[in-house]
Amino acid sequence: MQGTPTGFSIMDIFWLLFILSAFQPMITRRLLDRMRQRQIAAMERARSSRVILLVHRQETMSFLGFPLMRYIDINDSEEILRVIHATPDDTPIDIVLHTPGGMVIAATQIALALKAHKGRVTVFVPHFAMSGGTLIALAADEVVMSPHATLGPIDPQLGQTPAASLQVVLEKKNINDIDDATIVQADQGAKAIAQVQATAMKLLAGKMDEERAREIAVTLSEGRWTHDYPIFCDEARELGLPVSTEIPEQVLKMMTLYPQPTQRTPSVEYLPHPPASGGGRSH
Repeated sequence: MQGTPTGFSIMDIFWLLFILSAFQPMITRRLLDRMRQRQIAAMERARSSRVILLVHRQETMSFLGFPLMRYIDINDSEEILRVIHATPDDTPIDIVLHTPGGMVIAATQIALALKAHKGRVTVFVPHFAMSGGTLIALAADEVVMSPHATLGPIDPQLGQTPAASLQVVLEKKNINDIDDATIVQADQGAKAIAQVQATAMKLLAGKMDEERAREIAVTLSEGRWTHDYPIFCDEARELGLPVSTEIPEQVLKMMTLYPQPTQRTPSVEYLPHPPASGGGRSH
């Protein structure tokens, strides 16, 4: 094949572009990793605290395009427990939560470790911390949310079935009309609800009186709402949780460094700067 005037063949250029495109995601990730580390270090200096981020995005498999949801799991709890253990007792901990929830045991481990930390614990919720994320938030001395961020119920789920709904089945049907498997599930569900309520009360102890802690624990775990019910700031305050909306701009900027992986046309677009001030048309 005849070479181009620069000494490169068409195939050389093709392979060069192919190699660059293959390494581009890795390079981008490395840059984002470094930018996140700088932002975390800056926040730690500004607040004299240990900063931990627990951020779950919905990943997309690059080949088949199937969505792969991420949740709080044992790997998360192991990592966070190591960080908490390595943090001096008098050093405040700031944890940024962005999660749909996850394994009860993992969320409980994280929450109890934060509760046991002697320094002040602040949970930041820029967008949402549902289910197990809310359980972790109960351990904090203060929960700082964006004005439209949400927490959520902590009612246990047995597979795809809410544990509280299984109790309703037992209440509304004759026990002789219910199959053994459902009865066993309902029994497990009742135990799961009691366990979560006990954990929530333990996390709230010392922040309020015991009766108030029990009331909040029951409200969040009894199945009053659907599991994805959004608890906004005002309702969280009404429940008695120590919530504020003075979220640092630095936390919101940090979330932009955790982009949603996607290989499709974005569903939200906007210019990166606000429109020019002043009404009326320019002439």
